[in-house]
Amino acid sequence: MKKIILFLTMLVGTLTAQAEDYTYLTFETTDGAKASISVASDVTLSISGTTLTVGTQAFTLTNLSKMYFSATDETGTTGISEVMKADLNEATEIYDLQGKKVSKNQMRRGVYVIKTKQGTFKLNVK
Repeated sequence: MKKIILFLTMLVGTLTAQAEDYTYLTFETTDGAKASISVASDVTLSISGTTLTVGTQAFTLTNLSKMYFSATDETGTTGISEVMKADLNEATEIYDLQGKKVSKNQMRRGVYVIKTKQGTFKLNVK
């Protein structure tokens, strides 16, 4: 019994230590919207019926899809970034949405996945 209690204590201590590196608690709703709340100060979480209240923010539990710690404020982030022409010129691989490898000359209107040294991007060609 003592071993189990010791193990559980160590597990909780480890989880607490891992969360200390993150300064935001981020909530993602089923429609993809995100709200980040700073955990630098004392934050209170409470549930009343189907509503989760965190600080001054309130969420309907049925609309939440994720809740996680993050290092940055993710409120309003879309994941869309501008791809510069230099990135396209440095493309090592280009794929269409069917997974077929294509060349720059074969690119027409549509969405492509482009791999470069800087990372992997989605590109919408209009």
